[in-house]
Amino acid sequence: MSSKHLIVGLGNPGPKYAGTRHNVGFRVIDVLAERLNVDLRAKNDAERGETRYGDAPLLLVKPLTFMNRSGDAVRPIARYNNIAPDNILVIYDDLHLDVGQIRLRPGGSSAGHNGIESVCNQLGTTDIPRLRIGIGNDFAPGRQSNYVLSTFTPQQKAELEDTLITACNATLAFVEDGIDEAMNRYN
Repeated sequence: MSSKHLIVGLGNPGPKYAGTRHNVGFRVIDVLAERLNVDLRAKNDAERGETRYGDAPLLLVKPLTFMNRSGDAVRPIARYNNIAPDNILVIYDDLHLDVGQIRLRPGGSSAGHNGIESVCNQLGTTDIPRLRIGIGNDFAPGRQSNYVLSTFTPQQKAELEDTLITACNATLAFVEDGIDEAMNRYN
């Protein structure tokens, strides 16, 4: 039997942030939950749902803390379920990638993203696989916060739908074959 995997999509809770660029990690979890027929239910600091993919137990999570405190929700879930960092995939938005691009990595720095930084700090390692979803960077200097909390343009929304499917496929490749094989196929 395969080890349990924890798939975490980062975002901010509440209707005010639904559909924003910063919540693209939540969107991937929603699409994945629909695809795998998983009900997400709020418990403690996260929405979560469990299923199996192949013979791997799978836990889908959307932290209900705000982005900058995502690790506060992820750490207790990982510990309670005895999930090693290399069986965790964190999905989040990335300003350094164009809309429509994704990048899988086995770990590394936060590159200034407070959500992944919080997760790494709480788990005590930067060796956590991650899937970065491009949100573009078309903003004036000093306007980054406004940009990540804005919604996608109609053209970007159409492109994002395909990206969400690709991100789900990459996530399932990670669960089934590991980060290296998933990177070979989707980077």
